[in-house]
Amino acid sequence: MSNVIILGAQWGDEGKGKVVDLFSERFDIVARYQGGHNAGHTVRVGDRKMVLKLVPSGILRPGKTAVIGNGVVIDPAALLEEITALEAAGVDVTGRLFVSNRAHVILPFHRMMERLSESRPDRAIGTTARGIGPCYEDKIARRGVRISDLIDADRFRAIYDSLVQDKEVLRVAFGLGEPPDWNAAREEYVRYGERIAPMVRDTALLLNESVRAGKRVLFEGAQGTMLDIDHGTYPFVTSSSAGAGGACTGTGMPPNRIDAILGVSKAYITRVGHGPFPTEDKGAAGERLREKGGEFGAVTGRPRRCGWFDVPLLRYTAMINGFDSLIITKLDVLDGLKEIPVCVGYKLCGKPAESMPATNEQIEALEPIYETLPGWTKPTAGTTRYEDLPAEARSYLAFLSEKTGVEAGAVSTGPDRSEMIIVPGSRFEKLMA
Repeated sequence: MSNVIILGAQWGDEGKGKVVDLFSERFDIVARYQGGHNAGHTVRVGDRKMVLKLVPSGILRPGKTAVIGNGVVIDPAALLEEITALEAAGVDVTGRLFVSNRAHVILPFHRMMERLSESRPDRAIGTTARGIGPCYEDKIARRGVRISDLIDADRFRAIYDSLVQDKEVLRVAFGLGEPPDWNAAREEYVRYGERIAPMVRDTALLLNESVRAGKRVLFEGAQGTMLDIDHGTYPFVTSSSAGAGGACTGTGMPPNRIDAILGVSKAYITRVGHGPFPTEDKGAAGERLREKGGEFGAVTGRPRRCGWFDVPLLRYTAMINGFDSLIITKLDVLDGLKEIPVCVGYKLCGKPAESMPATNEQIEALEPIYETLPGWTKPTAGTTRYEDLPAEARSYLAFLSEKTGVEAGAVSTGPDRSEMIIVPGSRFEKLMA
């Protein structure tokens, strides 16, 4: 198998970082294709816990190349901080990490604008206020600053000064306090550009030449499909294409070079921030999932909303992405439950919902239809062979596969990279051979 996309099948936080880290040993290059430093991937290696926000998880594998594609928006300070932390942990980054010259740059006024937007009750969507959305806004409005601009000091200063004039008008109009020292910030960014310059490449060319040379590429998504700007629960979404299609536009890789698409899904479901969540459990059961699953944001520490596996949602994201196989994570969090509810359908206004509604009002009005499956008492935590899982756990996985129409090809039973089961005879096993 040559080139594979791994992405979230729910609302993000599915455990993609661990999955990418584990399977990156089978690939030559790991490429991140969208998002910013608001999405953290937590990877546990032995007793060491690494939280990666911009750098692809594959960097933790010696000898692998990591690429940050053009679809990503980059805060240079956050990127350099992350690189410093990796090097302090003994990870060799030099000559292995490359940044697209076409990726857009998050600037200080982007954070200012996002704080303004989030301060309005009628506009707040629960973002991390790191400037990701406003940076994408400037990109689409064709007034953004790209990495190629940042590393050209004279060009950057000219573009930056012009943008500051526009943002100052907004700052004054909305009464956002005293003006920052825009000139000092500009020169700080010039220094960032000098430090980043050795990593900058035409990464679309790098990736396509690598594929022609027979190298294998793993494409890593951030967030999840239900946060996709086009196909998610708009407007409670991220500002980029988190689905499989984003891997092509976000890296410059042609669609016909993609060989397989793998979805990552928890054995239950979580969501961060505002927005509809049909199977959310706001009671003691949801709190149990949160505490046992450690459901707190890797970047912000925010508690995640928790609920039960949503089959129609997964069928929808499988349709959008064309999943070849699913990796089910955090199966061990369900250990000890006597019964496990699974949403197998929706009703809308008393009638079966035939598709995922487009509006949040309709999604909020959905009534989940549940089937209850037996739980298991024997722990699955740390299990590494499929046949050693309790019979009820295997039945649960088979039920999810049957109802979603996508095989459960791999199962994670703990946070460590070794706590993973590849289901024998699955398509996933063949893909990863």
